[in-house]
Amino acid sequence: MTLQVLDPSSEIATALGNPAPRPVSLQGKTVGIISNGKEGTVGYFSHLGRMLRDDLGVAEVIMRVKTNYSAPADPPIVEEIRNWDAVISGIGD
Repeated sequence: MTLQVLDPSSEIATALGNPAPRPVSLQGKTVGIISNGKEGTVGYFSHLGRMLRDDLGVAEVIMRVKTNYSAPADPPIVEEIRNWDAVISGIGD
């Protein structure tokens, strides 16, 4: 018996652009957290927000929850991102 393994990835590499510049520090910055809204994110992101403030000196943590966990972030959330210094996007079940 012969076993054939297929690679579902594309052979064509697409340009992804350049990553956003990273802040040297989060001290005094605004960090946005975008959750997919599943139950597993609630406690985790609450704790992460406290850690960002207490341990890294983040001035403000803004929590946003998508209205559809399997879709991109809602347009109002995307518009807000430009006002944040850093963004954390996460999923949970």
